[in-house]
Amino acid sequence: MDGGAIDSLKTNSHMKIVNMTPHPLTLVGNNGTLNVPVSGQVARLAVTRQILAPVTVDGVELPVNCPVLGDIVGLPDPQTGVILVVSALVAEAAERLDVMSPGELLRDENGGIIGAKGLSSYA
Repeated sequence: MDGGAIDSLKTNSHMKIVNMTPHPLTLVGNNGTLNVPVSGQVARLAVTRQILAPVTVDGVELPVNCPVLGDIVGLPDPQTGVILVVSALVAEAAERLDVMSPGELLRDENGGIIGAKGLSSYA
């Protein structure tokens, strides 16, 4: 991401986040927490599967396949002032400044996910 693009994201106080994951998000910032409900739209990568030879374990033949990631499905065009939050795989494939994933996961004492520290950008 170039410096000018980063600066424009930092200085825009009217940003909107659209959660394009199937889960509500809790994003933990430097000065507070943001709860982001699901939008009802989910962006995903299309997947096809290449069938490989099965393996047999304890007499049970298990099919084995190789997933092949394809195009992004369900990702809208960029809109000024809107950050689209998607899975890390989709964000990395999109290579767009407006498409991000949840940042470092935060866990409770039992290992359950309780939120994410900010956002991650792959552009």
